[in-house]
Amino acid sequence: MRVLVTGGAGFIGSRIVAALSEAGHEPVVLDALLPGVHGAVPVPPVPPGAEFVRADVRDAERVRAALRGVDAVCHQAAMVGLGRDFADAPAYTGCNDLGTAVLLAAMAEQGVRRLTLAGSMVVYGEGRYVCHRHGVIRPGVRGADDLARGRFEPHCPVCGAELEGGLVGEDTPADPRNVYAATKLAQEHLASAWARAGGGTAVTLRYHNVYGPGMPRDTPYAGVASFFRSALARGEAPRVFEDGRQRRDFVHVGDVAEVNLLALGATAELPGGVLTPYNIGSGDPRTVGEMASALACAHGGPDPVVTGEFRLGDVRHITADSSRARRELGWLPRIGFTEGMAAFARAEQRASVTG
Repeated sequence: MRVLVTGGAGFIGSRIVAALSEAGHEPVVLDALLPGVHGAVPVPPVPPGAEFVRADVRDAERVRAALRGVDAVCHQAAMVGLGRDFADAPAYTGCNDLGTAVLLAAMAEQGVRRLTLAGSMVVYGEGRYVCHRHGVIRPGVRGADDLARGRFEPHCPVCGAELEGGLVGEDTPADPRNVYAATKLAQEHLASAWARAGGGTAVTLRYHNVYGPGMPRDTPYAGVASFFRSALARGEAPRVFEDGRQRRDFVHVGDVAEVNLLALGATAELPGGVLTPYNIGSGDPRTVGEMASALACAHGGPDPVVTGEFRLGDVRHITADSSRARRELGWLPRIGFTEGMAAFARAEQRASVTG
């Protein structure tokens, strides 16, 4: 199978490209090599036999050329992370949504009908909550006043009781809480429209907090695991926001690469004309504080500092039920939290240029 991997030189994309090559497929890597992600590396290493195209996914002509002879597309190219503030909105929508629209239009033109999309759990907003008096609750956005007072947990809007968190299923209504989340949901809507219009088969893999070797360092657009790992590399204590009890699901990049291969294979069997979502998590939720402590311990310190600071737009808890991917794709994560964090604490990070 010849597969175009957009963003194929990136943190997740490069692992997918390597896995495709090892499985005997023909990857075509399309990447703009943006300095904020890749630093000054002129051309990334690619597996033998893999083709590399340096181009922005918004460049329709180059994308059409890269699609020639391709059987399926694995769309990983995106601007990621919460970013600095709303001023980043044009950059996010340009990279993520316009880029996806250009790619899908070129796929329709070239007759490529199989797509695996890098989705995100951020489309759900807050996780699933239950009030013991009022049942399942969709809490509103946490206000700056509550956060400043250290009132981090969502409360029932009816009775004010603290809510109990649970797992989010793929049928949960979307509720994006920041610009990045809105663009990831828009990507899914575009992919769904593409599938309906041409009978294509589309899968979206809603990643949880992906971590592992090769994460970019010292950039506001990386995930929290990268923030903490970068601090430790500088000899600084990881700074944990809120009270550190926010729950997340940290999933290793190697496991994410494996599920992408399974999903690409499944696109040959799944029905056309629809977008099928899968939550992709380890199934072992941990708090952000636990993750910071595990990294610091494995790295040899310094210990994390819980700051009480917060970012508007962050959600409190988001952990999803990933059983559909296990059941329908046959995917089983192999790298546990303790093993993965111990290795990541000493792993190389990707240099980046910020500013």
